[in-house]
Amino acid sequence: MISKSRWKLLAMLALVLVVMVWYSISREDRYIEFFYFPIPEKKEPCFQGEAERKASMIFGNHTRDHPIFLQLKDYFWVKTPSTYELPYGTKGSEDLLLRVLAITSYSIPESIQSLKCRRCVVVGNGHRLRNSSLGDAINKYDVVIRLNNAPVAGYEGDVGSKTTMRLFYPESAHFDPKVENNPDTLLVLVAFKAMDFHWIETILSDKKRVQKGFWKHPPLIWDVNPKQVRILNPFFMEIAANKLLSLPMHQLRRVKQKPTTGLLAITMALHLCDLVHIAGFGYPNAFDKKQTIHYYEQITLKSMAGSGHNVSQEALAIKRMLEMGALKNLTYF
Repeated sequence: MISKSRWKLLAMLALVLVVMVWYSISREDRYIEFFYFPIPEKKEPCFQGEAERKASMIFGNHTRDHPIFLQLKDYFWVKTPSTYELPYGTKGSEDLLLRVLAITSYSIPESIQSLKCRRCVVVGNGHRLRNSSLGDAINKYDVVIRLNNAPVAGYEGDVGSKTTMRLFYPESAHFDPKVENNPDTLLVLVAFKAMDFHWIETILSDKKRVQKGFWKHPPLIWDVNPKQVRILNPFFMEIAANKLLSLPMHQLRRVKQKPTTGLLAITMALHLCDLVHIAGFGYPNAFDKKQTIHYYEQITLKSMAGSGHNVSQEALAIKRMLEMGALKNLTYF
C-alpha cells in the first residue's frame, strides 16, 4: 500500500504539472496575441503619421526628410561626402553612382505620394506564406513591397499579385522583371558594395559585363526600363544596422555583419508609410535542419551560413517592433 505521505507527494506533483501546462498554454496564447494579426474583414483604420510616431520611439530623431531614393542633384551639385562606405553610405563610390543616377530615376509615384494615409505591407519570403491564402488581403494594400527573387507567378493565392516595389541586389536579381512584377513596379537596388553600382550600369547601358566581385553570378541580361529602377538611400541600411541591431558602422571586412533585405525593407516602410504590416517573416528554429526557409524553394537555414546575417538578432528586433505596435503581422512569427 502507498503511504499517506507518498499520496500527498503524488498529488503535489500532479498539481504542479497542471499549473505548468496551464501556464504554457496561456503563454502561447499571449505569444500569438502579440505576434499574430488575423486578417480583418474590413480595412484597418489608417492614421496619418502613426508609423512615423512609433518609428521615432525606435530610431530616435525620426524624420521623413531623408529621401527614400538617391537623387542625382545631391551628388552632382552638392559636394558633401558621405560619412560611411557601402553599405552604410556612398563614400568612395560617388563616380560610379553618378553614372547610375544619370540613367535611372528617383521619384515616388504620384499614386503613392498623393495618398493621405499610406497602407503598406512588406511581404517576406518565409515558408509561413505557403498555403496561407493571404493573396487577396495583400493585394488590398496601397503599397506592396517584395524582396529579392521571390516569385509571384504560381503563388498568387498565398502571396498576391500586386508589387509596388521590389528590393534586390545583383546576386538576387535572378527573376524576370516582366513576369514577376507589374508594369509599374519600382525595382529598388540595395547596394552592398561598389560593384553593385557597376553591375546595374552595365545592364542598363548594355556595356561589357563583369562577373568578378560577386559571391554569386548576377544575371547578364535583365530586360527592364531604366526609369523603373531606383537606388535605395543607404541611410536606411545605416539605421537598421545601428538602431535595430546595434552593429558598429566600422567592422573588419572578414567578419562584417549587415541587415537582411527584409529588415531593411521594414525600416524603409516605417519611413514611407503610415501603417505597416508584415507577412512571411521568421526563420525555423536553429535546431530544425529540415524545415525550408522560403515558400518557393527547398533550401534550409544552412544556406544562411556565411551570409553575414544574424537572423536570431533580427528576430528579436522584429518582435520588439511588434510589441511596440510599430508593425502588425499577417502571419505568425
